Amino acid sequence: MSLYVIGDTHLSFSTDKPMDIFGGWSDYVDRLKNNWQHLVTPDDTVVINGDISWGMSLEESKADFEFLNSLNGNKIIIKGNHDYWWNTKTKIDLFFKANGFDTLKILHNNAYRVGEFGVAGSRGWFFDAEQDDKVMARECARIERSIFFAKELGGETVVFLHYPPVSPGKDCDRIVDVLVKNNIKRCYYGHLHGASLKYAFNGEKYGIDFRLVSADYLDFCPKFVSAP
Repeated sequence: MSLYVIGDTHLSFSTDKPMDIFGGWSDYVDRLKNNWQHLVTPDDTVVINGDISWGMSLEESKADFEFLNSLNGNKIIIKGNHDYWWNTKTKIDLFFKANGFDTLKILHNNAYRVGEFGVAGSRGWFFDAEQDDKVMARECARIERSIFFAKELGGETVVFLHYPPVSPGKDCDRIVDVLVKNNIKRCYYGHLHGASLKYAFNGEKYGIDFRLVSADYLDFCPKFVSAP
């Protein structure tokens, strides 16, 4: 039972949002599927760090969920800034159950135990938008709540976010404070693409190992999360 992570799949089976028009995204669906099926077994779990589908509703995203559900392993999904289909966890769970998407789970104010890991996370918030105090406070609370539940489940608590909590120039201090206070040692994030990839922070800061896992950054290959 292994844990993998990848962010920003940006699927668009039912919408006119082809990512192939961007550099590095040619044939990305086939590349993602081939890499995923080669690495991930039915007993493994993959965390997807947001920006799952371009669909504007659950129904419009149905074909994208069907694709993900057909891939090996269980999938834990976090909300991204482009996941306009997102709804309450109850409605999403009911939609997945009604459509037989039995390998898809939502990470939202909760946590999961996967092997030696307690999986925690949320969308987060961007470092250059800290002036939106209400949103920032809500996201910090969600991350803290998820970490609390992950610690109760045991294992190493690993945090998965959509927005990057750190950058070479400026950090999202309030989210970093939550991670440091809870003694988190690993954090994976997505959101960044294109020219932004070269400026992403990968490495240790505040005693935490931060890693970018956007799909295009990983060449559409899920990243293995090694045991502590």
